[in-house]
Amino acid sequence: MSSTSSSRVDLRDHVQDQDLSEEYLSSSSRDYSAGSSPLTTPALSDEEFDFDVPSEDALFAPTQAPADGSEKYIMVIGGLGYIGSHTTLELLREGHNVIVVDNLSNSYKTVLKNVRMLAAHHCKVNNTPMPRLRFFRIDYRSKAMHVLLERYSNLVMTVDATSGKQVVSYQSRIAGVIHFAAYKSVVESIQQPLRYYRNNVCGLVNLLQELERFNIRNFIFSSSATVYGSKANAGLPLKEEDLIHHQVKTQNEAGETTIVEPTIEGLSCPYARTKYFGEAILADVAEADPDWRIVALRYFNPVGCDPSGVLGESPRGEPTNLFPVLTQVLKGDRSNLNVFGSDWPTRDGTAIRDFIHVLDVARGHIAALNWNSKKGNGFSTFNLGSGTGTTVLEAVRSLEQAAGREIPLALVDRRPGDVGMCVASTERAAKELGWSTRESITKCAADLWNYVSKVALRS
Repeated sequence: MSSTSSSRVDLRDHVQDQDLSEEYLSSSSRDYSAGSSPLTTPALSDEEFDFDVPSEDALFAPTQAPADGSEKYIMVIGGLGYIGSHTTLELLREGHNVIVVDNLSNSYKTVLKNVRMLAAHHCKVNNTPMPRLRFFRIDYRSKAMHVLLERYSNLVMTVDATSGKQVVSYQSRIAGVIHFAAYKSVVESIQQPLRYYRNNVCGLVNLLQELERFNIRNFIFSSSATVYGSKANAGLPLKEEDLIHHQVKTQNEAGETTIVEPTIEGLSCPYARTKYFGEAILADVAEADPDWRIVALRYFNPVGCDPSGVLGESPRGEPTNLFPVLTQVLKGDRSNLNVFGSDWPTRDGTAIRDFIHVLDVARGHIAALNWNSKKGNGFSTFNLGSGTGTTVLEAVRSLEQAAGREIPLALVDRRPGDVGMCVASTERAAKELGWSTRESITKCAADLWNYVSKVALRS
């Protein structure tokens, strides 16, 4: 464990001071395979996407006090992606110090600047101190993660509960970890299953082992409604108990006990299976070690963006989710929107989805962190959805209304892995987390169009 080991990578050799007090560790954004080194490959250029933003000096909150080595942080892995960046922003707005880990494979370094700017503006308006924001550009599966975790840990003497002897262990300044670094395309997962299993499943296992070494056991996992599989086609809101990983006992109104066994129904693609496997692994880890506090948040369909119009969804690859594709049509980058399936058993023949504003999703993560800190133990699951079903055509109309223009459509066959309906039951999140959505589908569309319009003006 000595930091002087000759085989150890020194993190300081790869950190640069940034103009906004972030820390930056250079690595490749590509998918790492055996024999490659994320610490020696060239860094990506971040010139492809930038914003003309107001002067930072005009927005900065009061200067931070010097670090004294005792500050607690929330680590956000994949923290510059779509949901990750909005969650990072909300954490800063709530006063949390944040460490962002991202390899920029599906995001841009300029997002960090915009997150910092928006957080600083919030702090100035509310006369609150600006939390610390640290950024490390590394792949979460690389050896650099161990070095980073060690940097934010202190060695302390503890007493072993079994032997009664004093032992040296790590005490981390990372109070919790939120994991956003999974690949997420249904279609791509069908085409490249091994890539998805390597990153989403193998990467998760390696990460958990590292966190355990440093006694970090407060973990928020980005899961997905796809874990419910074909149960989504039952036409009823999906409840967390529709998918469990260990046997549970329930009682009916008459006081009779029923044992419910774990079941899986119709997982439709490798992506869904990686999320199911991820949850199962986490449930087993928490079952084996009661010190773990793990929450899996099952997302439905995050859309929208921060109302400032500065922060949005800008994937590096080809977008596959509905609203990013809609914006491409509105900008003229696509001739029309392909509607996959017009013969679903729904009110207008198009699939029903549960759209939720991305800021509501971000607030759900903070609610989960707070719950973990006060009441959480073991493994728990919560849906993050609005509880309201919207058809694809209704979603299209909402964005047409926001943009004031028509969106050309093409009705095509269903895609492999799609389901006709997927809507959340939100009772558990409301009761236990105290969380519920604040924004409507209309607000999602308005905020998204505001972002698209501003990007178009600046490009």
